Amino acid sequence: MDMILSMLGGKGMSGLFKTGTAILTILLVVPALLKIFVVTVDEGWAAIRTRNGKPIIRNRPPRRPHRGGAVGEVVVLDPGSHGAFPLFYWYKLIDVRCRATDLPAREMTGASGHQHRVHASFEWRPIPNGRDLRVFELDVVNVTERASNIVGASLRDVIRGLDGAELPHNDEINTRVIAASAEEVRRACGVELVRVMVTGDALTDGYLLSTALRDNTDRGAEAVAALHALN
Repeated sequence: MDMILSMLGGKGMSGLFKTGTAILTILLVVPALLKIFVVTVDEGWAAIRTRNGKPIIRNRPPRRPHRGGAVGEVVVLDPGSHGAFPLFYWYKLIDVRCRATDLPAREMTGASGHQHRVHASFEWRPIPNGRDLRVFELDVVNVTERASNIVGASLRDVIRGLDGAELPHNDEINTRVIAASAEEVRRACGVELVRVMVTGDALTDGYLLSTALRDNTDRGAEAVAALHALN
């Protein structure tokens, strides 16, 4: 009993508090601080370092030769763990995963006069380095709208040069449109054009009616049927 009372005395209680505090610090406080002050950038993501919501532009060559980035480029972190202070929002994550945007349905005319109602979409992703990321973050108000206009104009030019009533396979259209517009999309929007796909193609009612009226008069019944199809 005397030993227990002595342990609960001034010096004994102080030692117990110190020991308990040290154990709690190791088990709870240290992991919490690590979680707060360390940002983990997973594969598929890139981190652009920002201060007060603005990207940090590199003003001197990197200390390590193997680290990319020239003077004047945005500081971008590779996937991995990096010391940071997210409570102060000095770092911002940029999602570089591929995403898709639908183009509005458009009526396009081929080289032989065939009209197509084309439903298409394109896939794109941000390019997390240097000037491209700076354009994506700062210069472009609406990436999807701006890129849609460029891709849609290129798709129209490609279809204008096609003969026949049917569009070719998606792979051929994708190759042509990317060759015509990928560089402009990257320069204007700071994103990579991954793929262009025609998801729906139908002859318009206007073409069906005009074809029926252009043909011989003995096909008047077809013209009447086309008119009824419009109602």
